[in-house]
Amino acid sequence: MQRQSRHTKHFTLREALDLITAPPEYGASGHLSDPDSADSEDEADFVEGIDPSPTPEGSRGRGRSRMTCPPAKRGKRSRSLSGDAAAWMSEKDPDSLPHPLPNFRPKRKPGVQLPFSECVDRPSPAELFKIYFDRAAIKTLCVNTNKNAAKNIAAGKKFTWTELTEVELYHYIGITLYMGVLKLPKMRDLWRVNSIFHVQYPSEVMTRDRFLTITWNIHMSDPAEDTLNDRKKGTTDYDCLHRLRPLYDSLRVACKAAYHPQQNLSVDECMVSTKARVTLKQYIKSKPTKWGIKPFVLSDNTGYTVDFNIYTGRSTLVTGKGLSFDAVMALINKNYLGTGYHIYCDNFYTSPALFHHLHDLGFGACGTFQDTRVGVPKSKLNALTKESPRGTIGWIREGPLIFIKWMDTREVSVCSTLHSAFSGDTVKRMCKAEGQHRAIDVPVPSAVKNYNHFMGGVDLSDQLIGSYSSWRKSRKWYVTVLHHFIDIAVTNSYLVSKELCGRLEQQPMTHQDFQEQLIAELCGVSSQSGTKSYQHIPVAIVEGASGQNKATKGRRKCRLCGKCTPFKCEACKVALCVIVDRNCHRAYHTSTTAAEE
Repeated sequence: MQRQSRHTKHFTLREALDLITAPPEYGASGHLSDPDSADSEDEADFVEGIDPSPTPEGSRGRGRSRMTCPPAKRGKRSRSLSGDAAAWMSEKDPDSLPHPLPNFRPKRKPGVQLPFSECVDRPSPAELFKIYFDRAAIKTLCVNTNKNAAKNIAAGKKFTWTELTEVELYHYIGITLYMGVLKLPKMRDLWRVNSIFHVQYPSEVMTRDRFLTITWNIHMSDPAEDTLNDRKKGTTDYDCLHRLRPLYDSLRVACKAAYHPQQNLSVDECMVSTKARVTLKQYIKSKPTKWGIKPFVLSDNTGYTVDFNIYTGRSTLVTGKGLSFDAVMALINKNYLGTGYHIYCDNFYTSPALFHHLHDLGFGACGTFQDTRVGVPKSKLNALTKESPRGTIGWIREGPLIFIKWMDTREVSVCSTLHSAFSGDTVKRMCKAEGQHRAIDVPVPSAVKNYNHFMGGVDLSDQLIGSYSSWRKSRKWYVTVLHHFIDIAVTNSYLVSKELCGRLEQQPMTHQDFQEQLIAELCGVSSQSGTKSYQHIPVAIVEGASGQNKATKGRRKCRLCGKCTPFKCEACKVALCVIVDRNCHRAYHTSTTAAEE
């Protein structure tokens, strides 16, 4: 890993925003693929919910085993290119990078940015959350929600509405996060009263009807502008993300302004679950979440979401280089990041054209690849076979690009501009030797080892978001995405808090503790237990006795005199007499013994 440049610094907010909003530098690259290439057909596969090929076992175990293409299409995509006659080399053959890796020169010092980078104490969870959902974003939500409620009332819908305020909206977000921690079958269950499952806090923060009314009317964009945008359907001026746009843009800027990523970045997609009727919805049979809206995500190895782009369909892909190329380059902005970053991606995105282009821009790249990609060597000379022993390595170098095949349980294919063929690394594997299974050291390319280590940033982000997600099923797709935005903000806030604790040498909060404290601060209540306070007054030990049981039921020995009494102190829970000729209750609470207790 290259040493970090000494010229990195913390930018002011204005300078940071100028960097973030600068257009990306695509640059010139002589490695374009024509519209009928494998990349363009991958775009068609993606729209149909089909992955180009399954990930080989042993690469990362990500379960991306999408359906393969028909044989006829495969034949077209497997055309040999010039230079395919080169033989595969082994790990015994020497290899070195033809050019040194570019120095790591980020535009800003990696990590948390101003003003929190100079904090002498850890900021509260609510302060960190309000970086991403700041006052401007909350005000926009309030204004547009009030407009949407007025529109619905004018349309004849029956409900009572009062103007939504910023404080009330923070309370609403807090309750949605509360539902992620305390999961109940139905939303209304949080306000059940006559039940042993009664929950105290939600009713203290907001009434059930008010919460449901806000849920019905919450809106990110201006309803009047939505109507104008809907009239443009079928034209180039139509924006399918218009209902998300105000918060979508501000959250992306906030994610990049608050934190600058570490050197190793990963690009992958996630799924926002919804079955709403919207053209953005995708279906992928092999995914755990089969129906949903698909954002492409850029993350570093901490799980911090640096940037994301929602896939809107092939109509937006105008470069002619294919979906996988455009998805990565839309997230990689040299003007914001700097140079020397290492980009990791899986076999859906990896292509020689993309890696050459990233190399020209000063970025290294590593990822698993498919043999059907245009530009991938098709040579069979000295190639690995199913009979190759575990740990066998084959490689071919083409300039800065190296193609590596490694035999694990199955063949693993990795392409990189960062690594040499083999640097002596090993990995433990269980193998049968002399009739017994034992762990042995197996040679492994450093490209495979680093890929497995750094590729999981987006998966880690998904895991953190899914732990205490505020997601609730909704017929309105944009409300589902709004909750995903909230989850991104909460997760990024937690990761920023964790890094700040490391800098201040403090013990970081657990994810659950952070979430609980954030909920309490947004709702304006104490995070401590709200047990009911009692006064030192005499009450019946057993209430509700009638008839002959009034004076005898539940009688216990008095703490002072030892005689039986049906009364106790409400606060102390101690049996004490209260009768005409003997008031042990008063004597107990004025005695030295009671004061000490």
